[in-house]
Amino acid sequence: MKNLKKYILFDNDGILVETEKWYFEANRKALSLLGLNLEIDFYQNIMIKGGSAFELAQFHNIKTDVIEKHRAIRDGFYHEFLQTKDLTIPNVKKVLEELSKKYKLAIITTSRRIDFELIHKNRGITDFMDFVLCVEDYKRAKPHPEPYLKGLEKFKAKNYEAVVVEDSQRGLQSAKSANIDCIVIKNDFTSKQDFTKADFFINNFEDLKSLL
Repeated sequence: MKNLKKYILFDNDGILVETEKWYFEANRKALSLLGLNLEIDFYQNIMIKGGSAFELAQFHNIKTDVIEKHRAIRDGFYHEFLQTKDLTIPNVKKVLEELSKKYKLAIITTSRRIDFELIHKNRGITDFMDFVLCVEDYKRAKPHPEPYLKGLEKFKAKNYEAVVVEDSQRGLQSAKSANIDCIVIKNDFTSKQDFTKADFFINNFEDLKSLL
């Protein structure tokens, strides 16, 4: 695989930074204000499909304006977590520094740009990237292939020249639908999801060095 690849397309949440559990917690806190209990299994199933935790509120026939108000409350909780919790995944910058000597790197995320910029402020990870695509940069988010196809297009790359690094089922589905090889890194938050279509499955970010 090493000889063919020139480009690495990274997911963000759960790969470069440990944010997924905090986004869940922000959703759980906001929905609890509506008297709703967001269970992890429900949330995981919604995330796999590329949906929103607030589908739980829609299911309970809560009015749209109330839902939108609580989405904003969720965003406030999430931003607080992003600024107060340790989001670091061990050795990410060290591995990126090595990989950037051999490959061109980019981030393809379903995060909003406002969240992404808050996450990566003074973190140094984006210094190794040629570009970053956020959810505003495409019409259809993961699991649709468009995000990773946009990444190929921006690099002017062929699908066989690239590899995707993911930790979620919907991200894997997006990559495979774009016909790009995909490495899945083990993450406790997504460990129960289906990764049978992954080309490679590794235990941690540092294992990328021996694979690429």
